[in-house]
Amino acid sequence: MSNSTKVSEAITESLDDYFTHLEGGQPHAIYDMVLSCVEKPMLEYILNKVGGNQSKAAAMLGINRNTLRKKMALYKLN
Repeated sequence: MSNSTKVSEAITESLDDYFTHLEGGQPHAIYDMVLSCVEKPMLEYILNKVGGNQSKAAAMLGINRNTLRKKMALYKLN
C-alpha cells in the first residue's frame, strides 16, 4: 500500500467518523475543516523536519516560499 493511499484512507475514516457523530446536526464547511485539519499539522511537521528553514520546507511541499509564509501566518506558526 502506498503512502498516499494510507493518507487517503485516514481521511476517509475521519470523515466517516465525523458523519457518524453529527447526531442530527448539519455538516458545515467540510472542505475548510479537512484542509485545516491536514494542512496545519503537515506544515508543522515539515517545518520541524527541516529545522524551521522555510526555503527547504517550501521546496519539500512544492509551494512558493511566500505561500508557505501566508499559510504559517494563517495557522499562527510564526
